[in-house]
Amino acid sequence: MRTTPSRGTTGLRQFLDPELQRDWLDGKADLPDADERSESLELRFKYAARFQKLLRRPQAEDVLEILGRYGRSCLPLPRRTERHYWSVSCLPSTSDKPLVRVNASWMELFTLYADGAGLRARFIVHLSDFTTDRSIEQDHLDEAFLESCVTTPEDVSHFFPRGADMFGVNVRGAASIRKFLSSPRGLRAIRTFNLTHMNRGRNAYQASHCYSVADHMVGD
Repeated sequence: MRTTPSRGTTGLRQFLDPELQRDWLDGKADLPDADERSESLELRFKYAARFQKLLRRPQAEDVLEILGRYGRSCLPLPRRTERHYWSVSCLPSTSDKPLVRVNASWMELFTLYADGAGLRARFIVHLSDFTTDRSIEQDHLDEAFLESCVTTPEDVSHFFPRGADMFGVNVRGAASIRKFLSSPRGLRAIRTFNLTHMNRGRNAYQASHCYSVADHMVGD
């Protein structure tokens, strides 16, 4: 693994060659991350009040625990790539009123919402990772596989965002969200989508990064 960016390359290719990326996708590589984080104190203080507001929500414990799983399992080199290649927003002021949202490049990756006193999640992934033949045909969706990734079939639904190889998965309940994140095929699909967008270049949402939430994603 490179320890300094390689000139003339973009995204994670600066740190991870294609072979290492494939090994990480398959769970064959334990990537040594940076010891120290590059931090903006201005951003940490800017979103501190929002983080305190999140902590008062009944879902706070589950939100932070699930984000810890997501950071460890779904983001390569989370410390080295923090803010510049992925970011997490706390109580962003968007119309859908999420609790937290993880982004990379120009793309939403993962969002958690309040569902009464519980949680629901939205994952954006590649449709081809959820079809029976790895095509991008919507009517080839492997619904049996999708339902196997959650605790009960009623906990999962889906939608098709704009884009040829885009797929949205809605998961209700903390238990089903945890199961989705631990399903080997589901986890690989999440990692694949995240790599696609982290390899596209710098994260467009750096200014909304909440370090207090990210602390729970990178192990601080």
